[in-house]
Amino acid sequence: MADLITVEDPDDPRLSDYTGLTDVELRRKREPAEGLFIAEGEKVIRRAKEAGYEMRSMLLSAKWIDVMRDVIDELPAPVYAVTPDLAERVTGYHVHRGALASMQRKPLPTAAELLRSARRVVIMESVNDHTNTGAIFRSAAALGMDAVLLSADCADPLYRRSVKVSMGAVFSVPYARLETWPKGLDQVREAGFSLLALTPDDKARTLDEVAPHAMDRVALMLGAEGEGLSRQALVAADEWVRIPMSHGVDSLNVGAAAAVAFYAVATGRPES
Repeated sequence: MADLITVEDPDDPRLSDYTGLTDVELRRKREPAEGLFIAEGEKVIRRAKEAGYEMRSMLLSAKWIDVMRDVIDELPAPVYAVTPDLAERVTGYHVHRGALASMQRKPLPTAAELLRSARRVVIMESVNDHTNTGAIFRSAAALGMDAVLLSADCADPLYRRSVKVSMGAVFSVPYARLETWPKGLDQVREAGFSLLALTPDDKARTLDEVAPHAMDRVALMLGAEGEGLSRQALVAADEWVRIPMSHGVDSLNVGAAAAVAFYAVATGRPES
């Protein structure tokens, strides 16, 4: 059973995992370096625990202690009980959900390990917005994608905002970093995948025309909001694909486009 510890000092060093959560640059550097990430809200905390992530500690306001009692009773890690005001002073924002957990990261698999068993893969280039990253992972989990591969400059899927937006779906879809870009795409092709680059370019064929769900192995490439895939990535692709637009709209937000494309890629796929 976890120790339930009441903390009244925002500078208490035992709360250091939770300090400055709104300082994006600090947290982006600190969390991977220290091997931790923050899960926010009851559902996300439970999903992280169910996914096998080790809990370092929890930070709870009083009303959440009973709600999380079953988790607390199973934990060897400390649970810090604080007032909402103190939680805000520590984290830098009003913790609406009243429950935070510091979790231990796991070693990432390699791209080669994921490619061996996957059939529908997402490849993200320079997607560095945490909200978009979380939305893409949520759609990938919901619509049957098997794995996500990230270029080195993509946002951290375990950053608090990404985890929150995904509602914990980042724990359901395995991901890896490609060591080189765009050279790493050769590794994907050599594993038997067709590389489809999603682009609004009107020279691209529509997803319906390409019928990616009929292909044995598909890797769908997504670029950053606004800029899209780089020229190097587009050149490396086997085919360009697009989502048809109406009413003069030229493109969708990358998170919305990803959901549409994932559905097209996975629809009708044979059962594993």
